[in-house]
Amino acid sequence: MKVSYVDFLSQFEDHKSELVAAVTGVLQKGDFILGEAVSEFETAFAKISNAKHAIAVANGTDALIIALRALDIGAGDEVITTANSWVSSASAIALLGAVPVFADVNSDQNINPKLIEGLITKKTKAILPVHLTGQCAAMPEILAIAQKHLLPVIEDAAQAVTAGVNGLTAGSAGTVGCFSLHPLKNLNAAGDAGIITTNDAELAGQMRLLRHHGLKNRDEVVRWGYNSRLDTIQAAILLQKLPFLSAVIEKRRANARKYISLLEGVVTLPVEISGYRHTYHTFVIQCDQRDQLREFLAEKEIETKIHYPIPIHMQEAAKYLNYKPGSLPQTEAQAKRILSLPIHQHVTSEQIEWVAKSIRTFYGKA
Repeated sequence: MKVSYVDFLSQFEDHKSELVAAVTGVLQKGDFILGEAVSEFETAFAKISNAKHAIAVANGTDALIIALRALDIGAGDEVITTANSWVSSASAIALLGAVPVFADVNSDQNINPKLIEGLITKKTKAILPVHLTGQCAAMPEILAIAQKHLLPVIEDAAQAVTAGVNGLTAGSAGTVGCFSLHPLKNLNAAGDAGIITTNDAELAGQMRLLRHHGLKNRDEVVRWGYNSRLDTIQAAILLQKLPFLSAVIEKRRANARKYISLLEGVVTLPVEISGYRHTYHTFVIQCDQRDQLREFLAEKEIETKIHYPIPIHMQEAAKYLNYKPGSLPQTEAQAKRILSLPIHQHVTSEQIEWVAKSIRTFYGKA
């Protein structure tokens, strides 16, 4: 039984007429740059994130860069984050001349808050937790540390639209929240897209300037900025998908529960911490003989991914930071054992049963 990791065709077929109509509407208006659909989507996204302001940008990486720059983080400054993430979490910091400082993680793959305070120096200008896999980092503890040291918190919530912890929604708890709306995300565009959230009106104003060349109006530039505007066509597509986001996430959560029931005692499974709402952007197991298992599943036409096989601090681009093997033991150990199973909203119960049966067979527990 073939099981694909993603199913873009089914996503399109689900809402074909609405999506075609939305794109056609933008084409007919010629409303291509910062059009009406962009501001409508910003308002709607702020609402689901429980934030006062949302600023739509070209992609999730730009969201991080613009947030950091709006907070005046630059050359020589240090930002504490994690190394088991997509490269943007660290590259956004480095591209501004700042230094990513990596903290190790807990068993849930999110930053260990007990390690943050020991990394704070006079150069530390922000904490950037990553809500990996769709489960929030320990925001109450992180916010307490940030408040104690008067540091802003930039949430890399790229994988965590509407995730939450103890009543806090991803993107509204910290100073700024940064989201990716890439095609692989739970809420996804038909290409690159991103959005930033904040409750700070002045900061929101600065980020609006930065995404649009620093233009106060058509002819006046008040600060150097970027060309990072969300296309109106992408905003129109996202507006069509937004009403279905809750159902998408609930289906992914149901798929996760089924995997857990079938694989308990076979591999290490993700745990939804009490008080947290996990949105399962990915369903990541941890297992022995990971590479052999992946090959075994591929032979059975089961597609899997690894998020991420090489931690950022071990990448060639990060050599100048002088991290050595063993610097982040939990991160490095997990990178050898993690495997992402198909969890998307179109995977069927029969397919999940086939994946689980295949994994149990591999470990001799069929």
